[in-house]
Amino acid sequence: MLDKIDFNVAPITKEEYKPIHDDLIKKLVVLQQEAHNKGIGLVVLFEGWNGAGKGGRISDLLYYLDARATNVCVTESFDPKEAKRFRKKGYDSTGFYPLMQEFWKELGPRGNMTFYDRGWYAKGMEHLSGHAHGSMRNLGKAISDEQLMRYAETTKAFERQLVNDGYIVVKFFLHIGKKTQRRRLRALASNEATAWRVDDSELEATKHYDDVYQFFDRMLPLTNYDFAPWVVLNGEDKRRANLGIVRTLVNALDEAVHSAPDPEAAAAAAKAAANSAGGNAQAQADERERTPEQQAEVRAANEAQAQAQSALAPASSRFTIVSDHPTLKGVDYHLRLDPEQYRTQLKQEQKRLYNLELEMYQKRVPLILMYEGQDAAGKGGSIKRVAQALDARAYTIFPSPAPTKPELMHPFLWRYWTRLPKAGHVGIYDRSWYGRVLVERVEGFASPAEWARAYDEINEFERDLTKWGAILLKFWVEIDREEQMRRFQARADDPNKQWKITEEDWRNRDKYPQYCEAVEDMFRLTSTEFAPWIILESNDKRYARVKALRIINDALEARLH
Repeated sequence: MLDKIDFNVAPITKEEYKPIHDDLIKKLVVLQQEAHNKGIGLVVLFEGWNGAGKGGRISDLLYYLDARATNVCVTESFDPKEAKRFRKKGYDSTGFYPLMQEFWKELGPRGNMTFYDRGWYAKGMEHLSGHAHGSMRNLGKAISDEQLMRYAETTKAFERQLVNDGYIVVKFFLHIGKKTQRRRLRALASNEATAWRVDDSELEATKHYDDVYQFFDRMLPLTNYDFAPWVVLNGEDKRRANLGIVRTLVNALDEAVHSAPDPEAAAAAAKAAANSAGGNAQAQADERERTPEQQAEVRAANEAQAQAQSALAPASSRFTIVSDHPTLKGVDYHLRLDPEQYRTQLKQEQKRLYNLELEMYQKRVPLILMYEGQDAAGKGGSIKRVAQALDARAYTIFPSPAPTKPELMHPFLWRYWTRLPKAGHVGIYDRSWYGRVLVERVEGFASPAEWARAYDEINEFERDLTKWGAILLKFWVEIDREEQMRRFQARADDPNKQWKITEEDWRNRDKYPQYCEAVEDMFRLTSTEFAPWIILESNDKRYARVKALRIINDALEARLH
């Protein structure tokens, strides 16, 4: 793709440039407001050579745009010392956070424009090249096709998820020749006012222009996705580059603004927004107030809806699913520990976890514990027994209430990408990203197309976490219907526990058929080899708590020793 740029073409004159540029800018300013009002997000990535003028092109563009609806992310420089420290000491993670977290955190809401000055491709090149060792020599050959393909999977997942969620992704690559790069960087380095913008490693890298060129020449075609294609521009002619940038943005926004919206997605979004604002309560009787005949009618209607929803779920995942993935049909609700066994085993496992956590911290292993399950199944109690064994500074518990308005204006995984534990720490999730394929599926807060594609989006997220080095354990806490009713009634009868039971909890019991089908589809489509599901049989809370602790400890032992 780079060889298509002709550096010998005559530069555009100011007289040619200005009327065309001014006309395009007027259109862009109007389209920015229309896109903002329609909730269309725009992600603009500027990649290219050091010295190609990425910052200048962004500045020229932002001068005309509404600053209230734009934000600029300048990618943090790759820290070779930190990377070398992780590799040299044999830490079990590739850094304190996953490589893509920085870009998720900086993502603006739908309706805004997010500009990335260097992004996931520049960071990926540095990461893959072993830049920690201080050389770009033979970069184009040093990175294998397999390494490049694996990284391309990550970039493709990120960009596709954005496009599926209402963003436009535009990727610019500013190309300049070897002599131009060397001249520009030396000029910056020799000027006291700009010398800080160029470090020794960038000047040294100009010697390896041909090696880096080979990398770009392989990477660009591989990541030229139909939903997020590359636009390669002549960075030696800033006027020509500016016109290419503005024209591309105008065309992309114009097409998006005039495209018909998805009515199912719009209806689901409105319902989710009402739920977030607390306006989704339903004034209707629950099973305690119905006759047997009425209850039978309600159950029949919910079973029909459960089957209809399940029919819309994907037939399979493109990820490898474990052959013995869990199913609710195989749960043994009779598993028990007597009180004496419980006290002894709980104490043993908590002491074991305390010691393993100290070692885990030193080896920088991230531990992610995720709990989903039936209402009143005992998720909170199990989490409490894990937290009791940990240093309070080493863990964070992340609850998942209804998404806030800012969270609803981002992809559903955004609030989890921005809430990850640091390497060496523990992140505990009381409900999780699986809300998209559980409550949002059942309640209609996501359209069928949205929750159907979410299974593999979740698999992509979890793949990135485990590639980073995280131990990811996913617990489903399960109780039967009779035990749930007993616990509901006990909470309702106890003034000290009444806050734990709501009218919504009672109404959710009606939707047991829908949730059962949703859980079975979740197990079938997301119990991957790198992140399988684990059922905690919790009719006896004591048994479930000890089982969870033992599984956590065994996973840490396997990794650390």
